Amino acid sequence: MFYIFHGGDQPKKRETLDRLLERLGDPPMLDLNTTRFSGIPPLNQLKQAAETMPFLAPARVVLVEDLFLAKPSKEYLEELLSFLPHVPETTRLVFLESQALRKNHPALKLAAELEQGVVRAFPLPEGSQVDRWIQQQAKNKGGDIAPRAANLLASLAGNDLALLDNELEKLVAYKSSVPDTRIEVEDVSILSPYVAESSIFDLVDALGNRNGARASALYQRKLNEGADPFYLFSMFVRQFRLLIQIKELVEEGYNAPAMARELHLHEFVVSKLNQQARGFAMEDLETIYRHLLSIDVSVKSGKADMRTELDLLLASLTYTV
Repeated sequence: MFYIFHGGDQPKKRETLDRLLERLGDPPMLDLNTTRFSGIPPLNQLKQAAETMPFLAPARVVLVEDLFLAKPSKEYLEELLSFLPHVPETTRLVFLESQALRKNHPALKLAAELEQGVVRAFPLPEGSQVDRWIQQQAKNKGGDIAPRAANLLASLAGNDLALLDNELEKLVAYKSSVPDTRIEVEDVSILSPYVAESSIFDLVDALGNRNGARASALYQRKLNEGADPFYLFSMFVRQFRLLIQIKELVEEGYNAPAMARELHLHEFVVSKLNQQARGFAMEDLETIYRHLLSIDVSVKSGKADMRTELDLLLASLTYTV
């Protein structure tokens, strides 16, 4: 058998792979019979691993990550596809692709034609699908999350499913030790670091509204809470990059759902960004982004320290935007 698991839902992909492997016997022995590759391995090594008989186990497992996404040569791909129909019955050859392959990809077409080929797509959820994904994932972990709490987590972390999965692990474990096991908004606010990012929205909002006093107060509060200046800087870079992207998409005629799909963000986040972007001219956003680039270069070259540069940045934005 050979399998192609492709798409961005890594937690679901991992669960599916785990279930496949569970059916193949004792984990320690299976691990001895497992070979892993990443990218484009030498084809002879891949074939040799697939053709090796299992040792004291019902099957040999060969896992290959992102081979097709690495875009092998035409000759490599043709030789690989000609080999797949001849994978031994005792081998499970699994291609794990971290992004979705195009529908007409030769490997997908071949798998659809062959009885021993299996294709599973794991698309990233978008918009309200992220909320439902969070609720289902919480159930899979033996927990329960309120709809408003799921929406808050989704609006702050977007559809980065690996990060969301990690947050849910913490939240479910935390609530399992208290009488009320349902995850509420307050629990997300306490345990999820992504809630802290919402204050960056507020800070940039204050800049867009020309409210220098509030911007300075919010910035100082973050520092007093112990926020790392480098973390704050990375959030500024992310926020202004997103604002520029939103501006460009609006100019191209995108609506909110289309922007959410394009940027892989929750619609709630896109709505806030869209509203926030109206407080800035594109020229201002580009000037700020160039300023952020110069800060990055100055700090990394040792010509300045991040805390001082952030102080100067906020001062300049307070008086110029």
